[in-house]
Amino acid sequence: MVRSRKAKPADIEAICLTLPEVELGITWGDRPTYVVPKGKKGRGFVLYRKPGKTAIDPRTDEPFSDLLVIRTSSPEEKEALVQDEGTPFFTIPHLAGTNAVLVQQSRLAELTYDELAEVITEAWRAVAPKSLVKAFDKAGKGR
Repeated sequence: MVRSRKAKPADIEAICLTLPEVELGITWGDRPTYVVPKGKKGRGFVLYRKPGKTAIDPRTDEPFSDLLVIRTSSPEEKEALVQDEGTPFFTIPHLAGTNAVLVQQSRLAELTYDELAEVITEAWRAVAPKSLVKAFDKAGKGR
């Protein structure tokens, strides 16, 4: 598979499910969310956000309908993603104080597959158990 191609929404599942101990679960009441580790103790790192009044598209004055919430490892990483004009990541006041960014699925093609995989893998690292991250790195799949 050529990894330098443009990213697409289907890549989200493909990338998430290649990471250890990941499953598609439910968080925030009813939101599909990729969590690690599998099971009730899983922590979300990529969430399909429901349209709502806290995230309005300035072009249409309607709620965004295709947002993903992606966890970041730190406030600095969040800031780096949203400040980079070469990426489609952004934030909203509702996410102030959280380590997470937003991206519209319809804008994923502004990223390469590799860029999206890197952001998602870093999101996974931010919430995965340390022993799982260590094993992942030891297997040569991480950094």
